[in-house]
Amino acid sequence: MKNVYDVIRRPLFTEKGSNLKESENKILIEVAMDSNKIEIKKAVEELFKVKVDKIATIKAHGKMKRYGKFTGKTSERKKALITLKEGEKLDFIEGA
Repeated sequence: MKNVYDVIRRPLFTEKGSNLKESENKILIEVAMDSNKIEIKKAVEELFKVKVDKIATIKAHGKMKRYGKFTGKTSERKKALITLKEGEKLDFIEGA
């Protein structure tokens, strides 16, 4: 298995993610592109000490962007929508 810090990149703080966290006990995390659901589940349980019920992954492909006369591409990323078990709670920012 990979190191947990190689699998989990960063938590995603968005308005939609905060609504999911409050209403359905789900959290959003950006993960490595080559990680699978089993590795993500083990990494989250080990790092945050919570029980995971279900995981859904989403790949966001990079888009072509123009910067004046130059063209570029935004980076690809993979997100994981993690459903925590009943009674589990995870706060990235305490006291906020």
